[in-house]
Amino acid sequence: MPGWQHPFGTCKEAVRVDLSYTAEEERFRDELRQWLSAHIPEDWTKPGFWEAMSPEANFEMRRDWERDKALAGFAGIQWPTEYGGRGGTPGMKAIYDQEMVLARAPQTVNGLGLTFLAPTLMAIGSDAQRKEIIGPMLRNEVIWCQGFSEPGAGSDLAALTTRGVRDGDDFVVNGQKVWTTNAMHGDKIFTMVRTEPGSEKHRGISMLLIDMHQPGVEARPLKQMSGASEFGEVFFTDARVASADCLGEIGDGWRTAMLLLSFERGASGVAQYTEFRRQYDEIVTVARALGRDQDPVIRNKLARVLTELECLRYHAMYVLTQVEQGRDLGFEASMTKLQWSETFQDLWEVFDDVLGPDATLTEPVPGLDVAALHAQAMWSRSVTIWGGSSQVQRNITAERVLGLPR
Repeated sequence: MPGWQHPFGTCKEAVRVDLSYTAEEERFRDELRQWLSAHIPEDWTKPGFWEAMSPEANFEMRRDWERDKALAGFAGIQWPTEYGGRGGTPGMKAIYDQEMVLARAPQTVNGLGLTFLAPTLMAIGSDAQRKEIIGPMLRNEVIWCQGFSEPGAGSDLAALTTRGVRDGDDFVVNGQKVWTTNAMHGDKIFTMVRTEPGSEKHRGISMLLIDMHQPGVEARPLKQMSGASEFGEVFFTDARVASADCLGEIGDGWRTAMLLLSFERGASGVAQYTEFRRQYDEIVTVARALGRDQDPVIRNKLARVLTELECLRYHAMYVLTQVEQGRDLGFEASMTKLQWSETFQDLWEVFDDVLGPDATLTEPVPGLDVAALHAQAMWSRSVTIWGGSSQVQRNITAERVLGLPR
């Protein structure tokens, strides 16, 4: 009997997931573990350490640590060596993501550049752009932020109104971006600008690489409900950018953006699973401390989200298997983003259920520090919006993967 036709192939093909790593990849794991063990002080892993610092000191300490890690050869794991990377396998990158979480390593300060912009540059950037941008980015000499969202555009990226008017070899840019991660620390921004007068929707947009330290660029912090200012808004007032600093073709920025977002949405969920599973265990600890672990409704919810987590794990290993076999996931990347973001949100909804009426307290359990868990719970509300909302991901999956009618 022929196998059922799965969007990714036949049923038999779909279950051939490799859950193991090669001997070379395991040697890399040992090497990375030894380095992390020697370079992460114990104090750094204790609850509240990073939160107790000022945002500026927190950022600079992580920036320096990550630079040292790059110089030691533990950055750009899957990047070609010509760009300063390690030239490793997808399995090595998955191991890196996993071990960083397990070691409670400091969070990256240049994630938008390293994860999204760099691979886009490698794919379609000019030789000059690759040479000038990738190395300094890897060493954290230049911090990048992303300017896609706008106040009047919502999740509709094609509704952007920021404009760039040609003036000789430059574009003069005017407009506003919002919800810009790292806006207050960014040295440069990759941003979508409408560069063809009269163009609408997806046409006439270019992705420009703009220096944020020049006159005409102002970043302002946005206060989140957690009290942090991870995001900012960026104002362009007659800011100038050379036409050579367009990533991809001028007027073809939509295609460039879709390529960049494929890296954001399609990354293997190995790191997410590892982090979420640790957070799940912490939530179970809170449930036991409050005596809620005996509540049958809470137990059922914990069991359900644990099942979701294990499904995420197997999907992550499936994606890794496909990537190792050289397959381009294309629109299927939307499925990964949809799965991990929905699972993450479900996990923290269970946390709120565990706390019950104590959810508004900063210390619901004497002697148990749950401040970091509260912060994660609040952060979880955003993950089904940024990087393409869940509604957008469902539409893409339905139309482009499953072939359903529009």
